[in-house]
Order: sequence, then structure tokens, then C-alpha cells
Amino acid sequence: MNVRRLIPTTAVAGAVVLGLTALSACSTSDAADGGNGSGGDRLKVTASFYPMQFLAERIGGEHVAVTSLTKPGVEPHDLELTPRQIGSISDSDYVLYLKGIQPAVDDAIKQSGVKNTVDAATLTTLENHGAEVGGHDHGHEGEEGHGHEDEHGHEGEEGHAEHSEDDGHNHGQDGGADPHIWLDPVKYAEVARGVGKSLEKADPDHAADYKKNTEALVAELDKLNKAYESGLKNTATKTFITTHSAFGYLAERYGLTQQGIAGIDPEAEPTPARIQELHTIAEKEKATTVFFETLASDKTAKTLAKDTGLKTDVLDPLEGITKKSQGADYIEVMESNLAALQKALGAK
Repeated sequence: MNVRRLIPTTAVAGAVVLGLTALSACSTSDAADGGNGSGGDRLKVTASFYPMQFLAERIGGEHVAVTSLTKPGVEPHDLELTPRQIGSISDSDYVLYLKGIQPAVDDAIKQSGVKNTVDAATLTTLENHGAEVGGHDHGHEGEEGHGHEDEHGHEGEEGHAEHSEDDGHNHGQDGGADPHIWLDPVKYAEVARGVGKSLEKADPDHAADYKKNTEALVAELDKLNKAYESGLKNTATKTFITTHSAFGYLAERYGLTQQGIAGIDPEAEPTPARIQELHTIAEKEKATTVFFETLASDKTAKTLAKDTGLKTDVLDPLEGITKKSQGADYIEVMESNLAALQKALGAK
């Protein structure tokens, strides 16, 4: 990720003190520059960015007061925390984040001392992805039940975040452990189950409601998964090109091939060799579209598209919901992404 924005541990520790002072003086400020204020009897939940916020809100329901550290429209990888935000983390009853997306958040949470801290990356299996990721019917049979009965959710549980770089998934530049698990509805459902169980544990008085809400959300994600399976089963091409290589898990899940202009870091610049390679791939694989995202510049996508005679369109990595988003929430935007992929791939 963007190491230039990493906050040194000593700076974070000092900011925690400043943040706690600010909170005592202004306890109702907004968490993406503060929070939703006092949660009353509700569980005070801090989410790192939108995919975590969506889970917390849907599963927690009326029993939680959720605040997000990332404002709508802010590129999550670039997030810099204010002292007040760092202090709000320490004041939380429950923290949900995804390690590896936002280094500043990772460091602040490590310093916070919050008991109920859940890293979503420990609730599923991460894989190493580069600019090129191919599904080729790998199959994820048996993954549905993976890890559901285990205890998860605390810093340092790295058991699920391991994957060999020699397993055939990782090609191209800028590879590494890919954190974009929420773009695969099946993996996201695994995470949802883990979040539900952790909320039951953190707030046992409302465990029945958390369980019911989790089951409802997982059912929605299962329906979404089936829509993707049927909608992308028969297509003229299996290859799509994107500026941000965030769709590796999605590509693997549905037998597609993601060709990223750069790697999983949205700020990575493509090499001239990679651009030339994409020209060849687009022609050979009959790709029709270069996808870009709503929270980043479309300049590279439009340049490549112009040079290759391809179209451009939006494929949203769902790192935040804004007025430009093609939907009001995760489910709606994922449905819009499906429609965009069907159009670009020539679904039959």
C-alpha cells in the first residue's frame, strides 16, 4: 500500500493522547472527522472504511452506533488520521478493519488498546495477486464452510492470511497479499459470518439479533453470488482490463481473467512494458473495455483505450459510496458492476 503515508508508531502514540484530549472536549464530533457521537446504550463501533462499515451496520442493526474513519469520496489507501480520529478509536467498544489497506489505521488500532478488535483479513483466506489474475475455473469448493467455527478477530491471527506465491494465481507486476476480499461475495459472506460471531461475543445481550441479521445478509450475498455465476457463465471473452487490480478474487471466483494496468496498489504506475503487453493482450483476448474507478483518475484508462481502440467504463472497487456511485449501497453497486462486466465481456 502507500507506505509514504504510514504514520510512525511514536507519532501515533502521541496523537492518541492528543485525540483523547480532543474527545473529552468535543465528544459528539463526527468520526470521519469524529463520529456519530454518543451511541447511548448502543455499542460504539468504529469501521475503517466502507466495506467494513456496511457489515457493521447491517449486522449490528439498531444495537450499534457505527462511525467510519474514511469520509465518502476519500481514497482509503490515502487516509491520514487526525488526532481526534485516533482518539475516537480508543473510545470504541468494537473496531472492525481490514489490515493492509490503510497503514495509518493499522498502526492506530495497534496502539488503541480496544479489546474487541476484529481484522477482517483473519476471517477468510488471502491470496497473492499481481496485475494479472486468472480464474480458469480454479474452483473454491469447500470454501463456503471455511473458518466459520473458529475463533477469530484479534490482532496477530495470521493463520488465514497465508498463500503460496507458487500456486499459479500471481502474475505480473506489483504482486502481494491482496486485501480486496469484499469484491468476492463468497469471501465477503465468510467475513460477515465472522463479524456476526464477534459481535455476539462482544454484546451477548443482543446475540440473537446479530445472528438473525448475519443470516439475512449472508442470504443476500448468496443471491448476489448466484447472479454473478449465471450472468458471467457464457461470455464472448473472459478478459477484462482495469486500472486498479482490485478484482482478482472476483475474477477467480467466476472464471475470468483480470488484466490490471498496474498492481493492487492504486497509486502504482504501469511500466511501458506493461502497457505494450496490454496492447497485445487486448487484441488476442478480444477485450472490449478498459475499466476505471470512481475514486481515482481515469487518465491512464482513457489513454490506453484511445491507443487500443477500446471503450472505457466504470468498475467500482467499492471502497466508498459517493454521489458518483452506481448504487446506494454495497449490493446495488455490485449489481451495477455485474451489468458493466456483462456488457464488456459480451454476456450471452
